[in-house]
This record gives sequence, structure tokens and C-alpha cells, in this order.
Amino acid sequence: MTKKRKSRGRSKGGKGSGNMVQCTNCGNLVPRDKAKKRTTRVSLVEHTLAKELRAQGAYIAAPSTTKTYCVSCAVHYGLVKVRAKTDRRSSR
Repeated sequence: MTKKRKSRGRSKGGKGSGNMVQCTNCGNLVPRDKAKKRTTRVSLVEHTLAKELRAQGAYIAAPSTTKTYCVSCAVHYGLVKVRAKTDRRSSR
């Protein structure tokens, strides 16, 4: 059997089966170690107002949200790129 990627598309190493998570976009169940995670900070205050408040010395909290995507949604949104055949087995 040919091996397309060195990690077989996962990051679990020698562990057994892992937990499943839902894709944020399509709801597909994906193994937690295979899902692509994106953490973004969400501002609760409008940008211009936050700029003025920061100038006066106020601290503005921006909580971070983590979204998990399945591989097909991550490729669709451009979060991961399709690599050439020679580059696939490299351990990026």
C-alpha cells in the first residue's frame, strides 16, 4: 500500500483512536488530531471606538475563538494548500 503522507494526514503519533469534533462549517465529524484549527480574536467593540478608548488608556479585552474545519472545508477556504506530490511527505 502506498503512503501518501508521512503522518497519514494526522498528528496523533503512536496513540490510539482520538476524540471526534464537528467541523464548524459543514458539521462533519472529524478526528480531533486531523481537524484544522484556526484561532481568531473577536473584538467586542467597534474599531474606531476601541482606538479612542485605547488612546485614553483603557484595556479592551478581545476573546479568542477557535474554529475547527474538516480537510475539505479547510482546502475550500484556503486555510491549507494542496501540495505537490514531491512535497507531501515532508514533515512541515
